[in-house]
Amino acid sequence: MSAPARPVPSDARPQPGRSLAVCGLIGVAVMAAVDEIVFHQILHWHHFYDRSTPGIGLLSDGLLHTAELLALVAGFFLFADLRRRRALAPAHARAGFLLGLGAFQLFDGIVDHKLLRLHQIRYGVDVTPYDWAWNTGGLILLLVGVALTVRAHRRTRNRPPAAA
Repeated sequence: MSAPARPVPSDARPQPGRSLAVCGLIGVAVMAAVDEIVFHQILHWHHFYDRSTPGIGLLSDGLLHTAELLALVAGFFLFADLRRRRALAPAHARAGFLLGLGAFQLFDGIVDHKLLRLHQIRYGVDVTPYDWAWNTGGLILLLVGVALTVRAHRRTRNRPPAAA
């Protein structure tokens, strides 16, 4: 026997800002997972923190993996809540997801790789083409997310109010 479903408010309306933020969180978590799984585990190119012992590098990878999983679980619970309340704004959600992907990638490429020097993409090679590829990919994702956000906001603003 399942629990009775909670009633959905009769004035349920899309929440563009919340949809954007929730899916942005999911995008950050997904890109962190891709980075950690592909570059840290499969390719063994680096750890999250490479300025210490290999054990510390593995520990830092475990902490990154824990953070990305917590963000992914929280994001999906918040996403499910938006859907349950019929408050999901799909266009804003898609935009937020791409913004999150690009924001993580650019933050990692600029702050983690260059400013803090926590790690490089690869060692023992010229990292310039890797940096360009990583940061250009992140910038493209971010710009597509910005364009989709602007388009979604314009469509929301130009939509006539719902009849009561």
